[in-house]
Amino acid sequence: MDMAIAALSVDMSMAKTQQELGITVLKMAMESDASAVEETLQAIESLDPALGNNLDVTA
Repeated sequence: MDMAIAALSVDMSMAKTQQELGITVLKMAMESDASAVEETLQAIESLDPALGNNLDVTA
């Protein structure tokens, strides 16, 4: 009986550690995505708003 309780305790501890690791990795991925979106928005804002409005079709 004591071995079963010890094994259950170890299993629960491992599951908790794996869950915490998964949450940490997910947070890192979300921060990375947010950073990429921010950089993309900054790049879009720096574009010339008149760019592409005129088309010279004479050759």
